[in-house]
Amino acid sequence: MSSKLRKSAAAEEECALDMSSMIDMVFLLLIFFVVNSSQIVVKQDSDVKPPVASYGKKQDEKNGRIVVNVYKDGSYKSEQGVVLETDEDIFELVLKAKEANDLRSYRSKLHLRGDKDAVFKYSRKVIAISAKAGVEQVMFATYVTDK
Repeated sequence: MSSKLRKSAAAEEECALDMSSMIDMVFLLLIFFVVNSSQIVVKQDSDVKPPVASYGKKQDEKNGRIVVNVYKDGSYKSEQGVVLETDEDIFELVLKAKEANDLRSYRSKLHLRGDKDAVFKYSRKVIAISAKAGVEQVMFATYVTDK
């Protein structure tokens, strides 16, 4: 009877799979995707209060955005908080960001975060300058509501 027990125990050992190499492969793939992914965060300036839009759409594509904040007094800042005092400052910001996006094969888009009390001529000025720099697509930041 003891010989039968030995044979069945040996048969179970032969059927077992070594999963350690499979687990190693899963961890290697996980590390690969974490290292190659990039997190994109669009910083929001709390001093800019965007208008409310009932028919606005949330943009899922975050690659290639060039953010310019437009304040109600007509001043401008970049996403990093750099004050853009002249038209040349805005042009240089948009041009450098466009060139960086072109290297990554992203389509550049101007993301205007205008204050709800700002006059539209301030936004129009940024749109015209960015068009000279080669950025043709414009997105306006709004609060989206269901109403």
